[in-house]
Amino acid sequence: MTQKLYYEDSHLKEFTAQVKDCWWDEKKGCYGIILDRTGFFPEGGGQYADSGRIHGILVEDVQEKDNEVIHYMKESLAAGQKIQGWIDFPERFSKMQQHTGEHIVSGLVHRYFGYDNVGFHLGKELVTMDFNGVFTKEQLMKIEQEANEAVTANIAIKVEYPSREELERMDYRSKKELAGQVRIVTVPGYDVCACCAPHVKYTGEIGIIRLVDAVKYKGGTRVTMVCGFRALADYRMKEDNVLEISRLLSAKPYETAEAVKRLQKENQQGKDKLFRIQSRYLEMRLKELTDGERIFGKHILLFEDEMDKNTARHFVDAGMRLCEGICGIFLGNDRQSYQYILGSQNVDLREFLKVFHGEFPGKGGGKPQMVQGTVTGTKEMLETYFL
Repeated sequence: MTQKLYYEDSHLKEFTAQVKDCWWDEKKGCYGIILDRTGFFPEGGGQYADSGRIHGILVEDVQEKDNEVIHYMKESLAAGQKIQGWIDFPERFSKMQQHTGEHIVSGLVHRYFGYDNVGFHLGKELVTMDFNGVFTKEQLMKIEQEANEAVTANIAIKVEYPSREELERMDYRSKKELAGQVRIVTVPGYDVCACCAPHVKYTGEIGIIRLVDAVKYKGGTRVTMVCGFRALADYRMKEDNVLEISRLLSAKPYETAEAVKRLQKENQQGKDKLFRIQSRYLEMRLKELTDGERIFGKHILLFEDEMDKNTARHFVDAGMRLCEGICGIFLGNDRQSYQYILGSQNVDLREFLKVFHGEFPGKGGGKPQMVQGTVTGTKEMLETYFL
């Protein structure tokens, strides 16, 4: 059994050990190395493995099997060799901030609402927690507020390994049935939970706890969280974005939301005006084409560089009622290909496309009466095809 130094001191940055075994793992494409003791926490409990170096060699992954911690590395080490290991401690500390913050949040959710944390993932940027219940915005704000009060209280984290008899008398959270020795992590007054991961020693080390998002997920709620230095990075990123938006809109930082709403309204008004102008233009073009310009026999074709898709569809819908064949609009140019919308009351256009794209590369689909897609070819070639 590997001696797990990360349980003895979660703030351990480096350690010495002796190599017990080393072999080539074909599936991993790495050497698997077991030490007599290690400071590297293996992947588990929704948390990815520690990173760092052993004997100067990068540790690619760390897994646990049968109480042995396996370090996967691109270079081999000799059995019996004494080594020194270095943990990527900034990353480890960040994970401890997130994981201990998750305990506090999940404990508060369980206390106030009785919901269980049924899914937990600690990624390299964000933490997600899946709860089997739904929240209001106000409820989540309450949880966030009290979680940060736990941080400022700087409470000592308690870790214990109770006997089976003691465990049966304890009220604790656990996401699955546990076998063997159970490790209980307690944040006094906030949470008692079975957990295998390293944690900070005091809640004050967590720093700020921010619940940045909450969405409905599988009948419950997926809450996204950042803590500590990740929360600081998240704040800085969002502040930079708000300041840049403020500059672009010539608005004060705390007025950017209203400025964006005004811009959206103006943009929609512009789109509506453009739609009306383009609709009027296409009505005039359709009238011209049906008054004598029908150079494509029973078909109506129109080529434009660009046009609002809804406007173009209205043109086709109106034109197909005025001709025996196909009404089509082609948007684009000979160099960059065309987007098309075709409509007909008399031609099965899905069947038509099978032959059409046999002549012109592209793809499209839709209903028998109306199809759309893309096609490569020149205007002259397309006009000739419809003659």
